[in-house]
Amino acid sequence: MPTAACGINCDVCKLRVMDICSSCGPGTSQQAINKIEAQKRLFGHPCPILACAQLNRIQYCMRDCHAFPCEVFTSGPYPFSEGYLHMQKRRRNQKPPARAPRGDMITVPPEYWDELKTLDMSKLCERSLTMFHPPEGVVVRHLNEDILVDINAGCLWRLKRDGREKIDHALLELVILIYLLNATFDVLSREMIGVNDLKDAHFFQGPHVLKVAPLVDRYGNDLEGFKKASESLDGEPLDMADLAYKFSPLPKIPLYYLLWEGDEEFQANLSILFDRSIEKHLPADAIWGLVNLVSKILVMVHNPDVS
Repeated sequence: MPTAACGINCDVCKLRVMDICSSCGPGTSQQAINKIEAQKRLFGHPCPILACAQLNRIQYCMRDCHAFPCEVFTSGPYPFSEGYLHMQKRRRNQKPPARAPRGDMITVPPEYWDELKTLDMSKLCERSLTMFHPPEGVVVRHLNEDILVDINAGCLWRLKRDGREKIDHALLELVILIYLLNATFDVLSREMIGVNDLKDAHFFQGPHVLKVAPLVDRYGNDLEGFKKASESLDGEPLDMADLAYKFSPLPKIPLYYLLWEGDEEFQANLSILFDRSIEKHLPADAIWGLVNLVSKILVMVHNPDVS
């Protein structure tokens, strides 16, 4: 692969075109190991960025390492300028905008909050498997955290041991509200189905195709990374595929992620399965939004064991 762990695309470098220099490759690749050995022979030491990425099983620092930009980058004269690294650090603290499949900004209709205020809280909690949290609203378990749906204030809070943190995430807010308004008393069917088995399977085409490519790019050759990311989100391991996990983004909505590792003969692949009951609780567009939300979290979640 032409892109190095540091983020430089060697495909557009004349040194590579002239066959003077080869790409370092991703930190998890054989190219990286070969490059490090060559650097040791020629210079007596490897590139510290490449060595760090290879040691910590990081494919691309800019995409996969929660510590980027770290001192390994800032202490060296290259590959990036101080101004560029400062921009990266500043903008990584910003939340990406939530967008619909066609690129429109996602907004939460205020009438959803108004409708919640009219519901019987005991029945709402019973059918949605949420917990009443007087006087504000209800608590929803989302993956590895508890979220307070503050019906009075019309906002979400992330509950922590030392307090609460307001959540500004339109897609998460929208999906949770739709779930609370639509969840039925139906229980899990315990039958796994694919997207093509859904009654509204036709919806998941074109711009609504489930986006698995970023997950395959990130974890297709990194089962250990997928394992750690999944377990950090309270994923339950399944005896399926090369590696599979069940996630619980909403109390009655399990999602099953099945990963097959790539090799010289077959490309990596990932499938997402549902419980057949999912359409009892969510319409097709909310299913798409929930899967998109969980998949993005999986790609971006950092591994606390990686330094």
